[in-house]
Amino acid sequence: MFKILGFSQVLVLGKAAFFSLTALFSLTALFSLTALFSLTALYSLTAVAGGHLPGEKGAHDHHDQHQGHSSMQAPAPADAKVYFIQPANGQEVSGEVKLVFGIEGMLVAPAGTDTPNSGHHHLLLNVEEMPDMTMPLPASENVRHFGKGQTETTLQLAPGTHRLQLLLGNYAHIPHNPPVLSEVIEITVK
Repeated sequence: MFKILGFSQVLVLGKAAFFSLTALFSLTALFSLTALFSLTALYSLTAVAGGHLPGEKGAHDHHDQHQGHSSMQAPAPADAKVYFIQPANGQEVSGEVKLVFGIEGMLVAPAGTDTPNSGHHHLLLNVEEMPDMTMPLPASENVRHFGKGQTETTLQLAPGTHRLQLLLGNYAHIPHNPPVLSEVIEITVK
């Protein structure tokens, strides 16, 4: 019923079991470390975004709970500017409106990328009151985020006159100091 194994056979079985267990523990450790780093990255990203993922609906509706964001404002070079390449101020358009953003004196970088002298575009659409320039910009119908580093978009706007302005935000959606703002342009949609 039982077979007695010699020393060399036990040694071979022992080596195979050792390598199997080593591989199993290595894979378990690798998956555990990967999960740990993924959770750490997610935590860091949400902490930078004020406890919300960038672009998440309702992000930053509670400005009074954030403290110390002004220390996260990045300095802007004196010659930095953003502007509209398209459309032109006073332009009349019909259908979809193509917007093309320009930038000088700084680089475009996606949200979450802390690169000196860089930021990403935010479109202020028909904004009546400017947002707090020391806080992360709220995502809304009037404040559109381009956190992937986009430099153009197409919008479907209701007929009428619309006020457009660009505002550069740093890696955490906070405007620079001083803010890098375009001139306000007005377009009319037929």
